[in-house]
Amino acid sequence: MFGQLLLGVAGNRGVRSLVTGSSLSRPVVARFVAGDDVDAATAAVRTLTGDGIAATLDRLGEDVTEEAQADETVAGYRDLVERLAAEGLAAGNEISIKLSALGQGLGRSGPQRATERAHDLAAHAREHGVDVTVDMEDHTRVDDTLTTVAALRADFPRTGCVLQAMLRRTEGDARDLAVAGSRVRLVKGAYNEPPEVAYPAKADVDKAYVRCLRTLLDGGAYPMIATHDLRIVNLAEELLRGRDAGTAEFQMLYGIRAPEQQRLARAGHVVRVYVPYGTDWYGYFSRRLAERPANLAFFARSLVAG
Repeated sequence: MFGQLLLGVAGNRGVRSLVTGSSLSRPVVARFVAGDDVDAATAAVRTLTGDGIAATLDRLGEDVTEEAQADETVAGYRDLVERLAAEGLAAGNEISIKLSALGQGLGRSGPQRATERAHDLAAHAREHGVDVTVDMEDHTRVDDTLTTVAALRADFPRTGCVLQAMLRRTEGDARDLAVAGSRVRLVKGAYNEPPEVAYPAKADVDKAYVRCLRTLLDGGAYPMIATHDLRIVNLAEELLRGRDAGTAEFQMLYGIRAPEQQRLARAGHVVRVYVPYGTDWYGYFSRRLAERPANLAFFARSLVAG
């Protein structure tokens, strides 16, 4: 309830202008966002690699209103992929793409054009040894996003997708995607969704998450267990006990629970950190604050201290 309220407030243009225009925001944003450009993103990957942790990189920018912006997103990702390859950082790392940033919402042809742009990126990434995962956004985009993922997997079987446990439909989607080799990032969800389509209670979301994880594992998929909830992390470790190495991986966000990331890596698990970068950080930042009251408290303390 608190998170949904905060997301609603964050959508106000005045609030957005206040936060993005304040010089006090930037040091706090730096906790969750690697930096503004490819140089910063590459530096973050190099540091993670040194700790035995993989990365998935998100070039921030969801509010695409014209085709030129979507094309710019593609060009930016292509530059990133080439930089990773040039610096020997391609192997084991990936990019995460939001279809809204590729023009999915631009008119009736938006979903198809976004699929075409995603296909172009997937081909470029594979050529340079980098994987691709397609992010999931709010519930109105799930069907179009899964359609795009299916189209990409026809040519690029390693294409990952994302499922949000908070959505009531997700258990059915998990059953559909629970096949050998299917890379699925399982998250709780961070969008402000109505109760008709999403579980409003955290306890119900947690239970749905575990049910979906079991479904993916039992079906032979490759779950990417994206959570900072230590109860679920511990349960997942129990579920993975006795299974072949490489059955699943853990994922966490840049700037959150770094000691736990390192513990999991030392324990022999594949660990991947979601590394966002870019100047259009407000939407991502708002969702991070809404996910955990502790994040909001950290933000408030930093503003007061500033």
